[in-house]
Formats: sequence, structure tokens, C-alpha cells
Amino acid sequence: MSKYHARKTAIVVGAGAGGVATAARLAKAGFDVTVFEKNSFTGGRCSLLHHDGYRFDQGPSLLLLPGLFKETFSDLGTSLEAEGVQLMKCEPNYNIWFDDGEFFELSTDVARMKHEVEKWEGKDGFERYLRFLQEAHRHYEISVAQVLKKNFTSLLSMLRPAFLRHLFPLHPFESIYSRASKYFWTERLRRVFTFGSMYMGMSPFDAPGTYSLLQYTELAEGIWYPKGGFHSVIAALVRVGERLGIKYRLSTPILSIQLDPNGEHATGVTLENGEAISADVVIVNADLVYAYNNLLPQTSYSRSLEKRSTSCSSISFYWAMDRKIPELTTHNIFLAEHYRESFDDIFKQQLIPKEPSFYLNVPSRIDPTAAPEGKDSIVVLVPVGHLLDENQGIGRKGLDVHSKQDWDAMVTKARQTVFSTVEARTGARNLQGALLKEIVNTPQSWKDVFNLDKGAILGLSHSFFNVLCFRPQANHPSIGRLYFVGASAHPGTGVPIVLAGAKLTSEQVLQGFGMGRPWDVAVTGKAEARDIDRVHTLPLLSNIHIAGLALVFALLLYVYNMAASN
Repeated sequence: MSKYHARKTAIVVGAGAGGVATAARLAKAGFDVTVFEKNSFTGGRCSLLHHDGYRFDQGPSLLLLPGLFKETFSDLGTSLEAEGVQLMKCEPNYNIWFDDGEFFELSTDVARMKHEVEKWEGKDGFERYLRFLQEAHRHYEISVAQVLKKNFTSLLSMLRPAFLRHLFPLHPFESIYSRASKYFWTERLRRVFTFGSMYMGMSPFDAPGTYSLLQYTELAEGIWYPKGGFHSVIAALVRVGERLGIKYRLSTPILSIQLDPNGEHATGVTLENGEAISADVVIVNADLVYAYNNLLPQTSYSRSLEKRSTSCSSISFYWAMDRKIPELTTHNIFLAEHYRESFDDIFKQQLIPKEPSFYLNVPSRIDPTAAPEGKDSIVVLVPVGHLLDENQGIGRKGLDVHSKQDWDAMVTKARQTVFSTVEARTGARNLQGALLKEIVNTPQSWKDVFNLDKGAILGLSHSFFNVLCFRPQANHPSIGRLYFVGASAHPGTGVPIVLAGAKLTSEQVLQGFGMGRPWDVAVTGKAEARDIDRVHTLPLLSNIHIAGLALVFALLLYVYNMAASN
């Protein structure tokens, strides 16, 4: 085979969701792909923790936007089902527990939601809920079509007519909370329909209104859990990639990305053991801010990334319980009494709130394989501020030069708060006495294990000037054949969003080499729609409207003639 026809080589740095998906897509397109991962496992934050028959999802524990998962597998010539991934629907979506002892059950069941909404806001409240869903539906459909599946390489990209005409209907300049307040008139329901901004690592008082699409996908498409844990989805992508010839090198950290003598193109990577490996293209799935500042020569742009606003971090507990806790459903949200103040503590002071809201997941409730028989595994995520460096405490509201983030003290406080809050609100008893084993993640461990800048678990923030063309793009701005995929790259954070980003990144790589996209295969053999299934639009004016207009015209003509005769 001549050099001209030699198979192109690609190196992927990091085996997170974006890395394994991009690797599989490039292998599908004919690349010889090698994935390097610093840890001994794939999946990044989508990995599992185990203890004596108990299983915990280290990061994501619910699957949203299932269509983007299905699209990824379909593009690779397979399906979730064919790869042995079983998605189980969680019903209800959540129980949301309030400080006054009340709880709200979120569900895809319209009858149940009608009962829950009308309980607090009456018949008119349910009508407003349906209007909220209508707006969130538009946010969802427009965002998927015009944002998640498009590149925004410059300001000019935002001037595309197809996007520009949808900009204001996406409500990017209003917060989720302000948009929800137009439809829900009680503070209780405003909280119920805005807490989801925590998925973006943002306060509902700051997150753009566009992100009500998260509530929409939960309410319209449901919350799903992959049997065996979220990592089963990543493991399936790894298997698909291996069938396509991908080589995975685990426990192999990267020291740096190699550049040509002029620093204009990426030519490979250097491992921490000194081994140099060349490739035609390098795709980085490591934390983007970390990679720019540690795997590449530092620049003013890389340093500016460190100064951008980031998402929050978390104290995450993984508890092996010696019995079942029947008071808890699969997904539970416990909201702080002082809702806004709790978010201010996280995002303005970078601390644990005095009274935190938190998420509690019981995977063994829907998947019995997550714990030994008769026992429960529990995962608790308490959002907290990200790590501060020595200079960041100065001048911040609530912090001074002597302030310290005492994570040991914060972990103790978080644990005590979770136990006392769950027991007080649900009626569960002696949770601490039922605890057999505890594993903990803190902002520092998130940083150490996954190289997350500041320990921010969801990457860069998703404020308006941190998304679209303002967010770091898939291609490096000045170094050729170097690309990025992951939470801090366009289009953003969250596993389904990152999978959409993997497609965008892969397509840019293929375009750079003048190669076609193997998933752009025309669908053939599609049955022609029957008459009963054809879309028929009604005429602009019905016969009744025409008759009415004719009558009005006749009356006007009569009045005119009467006036003229006088």
C-alpha cells in the first residue's frame, strides 16, 4: 500500500464518554485509533465504584435525552439493544422533599402531574404547567437542531438565519428561575421546576432560560437507568470500538502533546514514561483547561481559560447500607429552605451552603444487582464550590485572604446534614447505624483522579458568554490537527451533550482530511406514507370564516351606500 493510501492514525487522550465515542467514530471512518487513559478504567466520571457486592455510579446516575445515545450507536452501525444495554425507566422521576415535610412527585404520567400541580396551584396552575412544557419543548427542539448539532466557530456562526431567528425564543438572556416564575406562581413549584440547573453546575438564578429543556426531556421522555450502571453504556462503546480495531492503553498517562518544530501542528504525544508516539491527528478528551495548561505550551489564551467561570464541584458519598431504606425512591431531591441563599453559598463564596440542597440516588431500588439482596447502595451528591487557589479568596464576598476551604470539616458537615435531613423529612430511622462502608469524593479528589480544573465536576460554566462561539471549540485555534471533545468544549457538559460534541469533533477531523462521513448513508427502502398518515393542513379560512367575512363586507357596503345616499 502506498504512503498516499496509508491508513490515517489518530490518538485520543482520555477514555471518557467523549473520548470513546470519538474514537469509535474515527475507527468507523477508517482511522487506526489508539486511546490513552491515565486511569485503570474507562468512562472517566462515568465509571463505577465497587465494595463487597455493592456498586455505585461514580458520576452520572440517570440517563437523559435518550435520542442522542441511540443516534451514536446507530451511526456506528449498531444499537443499544444489540450491544446488550438495557435501559430501565424510572417512575416516578423524583421525589422532591421540602423542609416543611411536604414532597412533590415528578413524573412523566400526565394524570399524576395534574394531581401534583393542582394540589398547589389549582386548575389554572395545570394549564400554566402545560404552557411551560410548550416553551420548554421549543427550547429542547431548537437546541438539539440548531446548537447541539452545529459548530459555532465565530460570531458569524451565530448570524446564521436558521439560528438567529430562534435566538430570542430560546430566552438565553433570562434565567431559568425568571422564566419558570411566569408559569408557576408559588415558590414551591418554582423550585420544583428549576433545581435541574444543578445538572449544568449552575444556579437557577444564573442559568439561561434555555436549559428548561432539561426539565422537558425528563417530563416528556423520562429518566432512564442502564442496567448494571451508567458505565454499561460506555463499556458498550468501548466494545464497538475494539471490534473496529481501536487499541486501549489504560494506566498510561500523557506527559505532553508533541508539536512540529514550528508549533503549527500536533504530531503525537509523549507518555510520562518518555515514550513518544506519532499520529496524524490528536484528539484530547482530558479536561480542556487542564490540557491547554499542562499538555501544551502555556499561552495567554490558555491562562485566560483558567480565569473563566466554572461549574460547581461536589462532595459525593457512596454508602453501602446493611438494610433497605424503603422511604427512599430511586431518585430523591432534598431542597434547602433558603433556596437562593444556598446557591449563593456555592457560586459566590465557593463553600458548602449552610443548609445544602442535595441529590440522593438509590440504584438498588431499580436495579437489584447494585447491592446484595435485602440491602441498599446509596449515592449522595452535595453541590459545593470548586477549589480556590491561594489568590482567589481575596476580595470575594464572604471570603478573605485568611479563608480556607476545610474539606474535612465540610465533609463532616455534609454527612451530618444528609443523615438528619433525610430522617426528618422521610421518616427513615438510624441511617448512620445502617452504614457499613463509605467512599467519598471531594473537589480535591475529583481534581486528583480526573485532572479536573479546580475540581469542577461539569467543566466550564454555561453562562451565555461561555457557550456557542464563546465556548472553546473542537479545533485548537492555532495548532492544526489538534482537537478537543468533552464537557468544556462545544456544545457543553452532560453525557448526551458530550456525545453530540463527539459527532461534531469527528466530522471536523474527517473534513480536515477530506474524508467522508460513514454515518451519512442515505436511508433506502423507506415505505411510502399511506393516505391515512399523510399530513393534511387545514385551509387558512374555513367556509364559516369566509361566510362571516362576506357578511361583514356586505354590511360595510350597505352602510357605505346609505351614507352616500344621504
